[in-house]
Amino acid sequence: QVQLVESGGGLVQAGGSLNLSCAASGLPFSSYVMGWHRQAPGKGRELVAVMSGGGSTWYRDSVKGRFAVSRDNAKNTVYLLMNSLNLHDTAVYYCAARQLGRSEYDYWGQGTQVTVSS
Repeated sequence: QVQLVESGGGLVQAGGSLNLSCAASGLPFSSYVMGWHRQAPGKGRELVAVMSGGGSTWYRDSVKGRFAVSRDNAKNTVYLLMNSLNLHDTAVYYCAARQLGRSEYDYWGQGTQVTVSS
């Protein structure tokens, strides 16, 4: 059974930082592409950052230069370091896993709340 468990969310002041973690189990982690998504209140879910097993990354424009995705394949864990947080970053953050070459994500975590206050 595949499980993705996020942690590290919380309440932070604007300009602050948070480091999210997502621990995976039940899948060949190193061969999966890991993506961080978020969903703000009243909005649709959006892809934030992606990292392949080989280390290739992608970021949405609004987080470039502020967020950094990384992974430790030995620990089956992917991270999202978020710096210079602003009010627009408030959302539930989800990690998800998909196989290389597929566009749809196969597995999702339960999400972790990130709230940025002014």
